[in-house]
Amino acid sequence: MQLDRMGMNIGCFLLFPLDANILVPLLSKVLGYSIIAASTIAKLPQILKILKHGSVRGLSVASFELEVVGYTIALAYCIHKGLPFSAYGELAFLLIQAIILVAIIYYYSPPMGAKTWMKALLYCGLAPTVLAGKIDPALFEVLYASQHAIFFFARVPQIWKNFSNKGTGELSFLTCFMNFAGSIVRVFTSIQEKTPLSVIMGSAIGIVMNGTILGQILLYQKPAPKKQKKED
Repeated sequence: MQLDRMGMNIGCFLLFPLDANILVPLLSKVLGYSIIAASTIAKLPQILKILKHGSVRGLSVASFELEVVGYTIALAYCIHKGLPFSAYGELAFLLIQAIILVAIIYYYSPPMGAKTWMKALLYCGLAPTVLAGKIDPALFEVLYASQHAIFFFARVPQIWKNFSNKGTGELSFLTCFMNFAGSIVRVFTSIQEKTPLSVIMGSAIGIVMNGTILGQILLYQKPAPKKQKKED
């Protein structure tokens, strides 16, 4: 029976939600913006944990510094490649939080020496140029290609430190979990948005490295001490 009302095929309308060609891209957009929304607080648990304990015990400073560099390059590349905001928007929020996190780690670490100040000044001098895209296109491609290695090596010092200490110190489980889950979802959305393969590879690396750290947190977490019953 043909279900026509006012020139519209109601049968087709009812089947509309079942059309994978429409649902999958829509799901990709929803997930993409969901990641962006979650990214606004992704590193907040880590920041609050450090502030609460006043300690950066077990945290690798180099890991967090390299993370800032990686986010900067990735964000600049996505902006100047004209990718849709839903495909990379979380990078902007993660970069801001990563910079705040590094500043807090510096504050709770031993007094900063000349080397630390030099690194901070060098970043402040170069980051605006990179984000503005005022560099040679060929160099831009090289930088973006290198950011996968940067994110990889950003996780290695922390993974090694966790392994050596047999503990994860002040690492936040919630932040690491959000990083891991975000990498998984971003692989899906990147494929749907038809982003360059290099972008997808970056998310895949994130799954492996963030998953490793998340696994270490679960492995090395100490069971809560059992409360002793009061004797009558």
